[in-house]
Amino acid sequence: MIYAGIDIGSRSIELVLVENEKVIETRQTDTGFDPVSQAQKIMEGVKFDQIMATGYGRNLFEVAYDDASTVTEIKAHAAGVRLEFPEALAILDIGGQDSKSIRLNDQGRVVKFEMNDRCAAGTGKFLEIMAHNLGFSLDEFGPAALAAQKDLQINSMCTVFAESEVTSLIAKGQDRQEIARGLHSSVVKRAVGMLNRVGAQEPIVFSGGVAQNPCIVQMMADALGKEILVPDHPQMMGALGAAMIIATTQQIKN
Repeated sequence: MIYAGIDIGSRSIELVLVENEKVIETRQTDTGFDPVSQAQKIMEGVKFDQIMATGYGRNLFEVAYDDASTVTEIKAHAAGVRLEFPEALAILDIGGQDSKSIRLNDQGRVVKFEMNDRCAAGTGKFLEIMAHNLGFSLDEFGPAALAAQKDLQINSMCTVFAESEVTSLIAKGQDRQEIARGLHSSVVKRAVGMLNRVGAQEPIVFSGGVAQNPCIVQMMADALGKEILVPDHPQMMGALGAAMIIATTQQIKN
């Protein structure tokens, strides 16, 4: 039996196929303005027996596909992370336009979580906009910030106000790498606060697209004084978890 998990996020869609608890295929595409159409495209030519959707677009997907099941992002990420890191007790997930911190018990069940989905502050979208304003590509942004000697304080996490601060600092001739580090520092402070509020304990796993940013990972570890574990493909954790949940559900039924 082949089981599929699809994570329809605000910025990207991920598809994972598993068979006998092993990943056999992964796909990714931009969400665009029509999530269901993009989901249809990413599934073209793919064969599976059951599918489960997660992410902000999961309900749209369920309407379009009568035989699809859905699961919350929190449960999906918990299942995906625990498959790769069975010892994980906490998860920080920062995606395109939301972030979440999750505390797990020894059995991998969600004990407490906090989610920021009301604005893009401290998310991948925030970093993308700030990178553009400073003349960096998104891939360059993290390494550039990591190379800075110091960080310049950014007072606002609101994207609009932060843009204004950045423009002002550039006009004063401040080093753009130091501005970049200051922006990364503000994201880390917000993330650390979320982890602390759920009582996160080690091992802590960082998932989502922002986990690919080396500066955020390093600054998180420094701020917490703890090791931060990062999956090889952090953006796939939600889809992987959804696939594993539907596989387990079907196996129990059978």
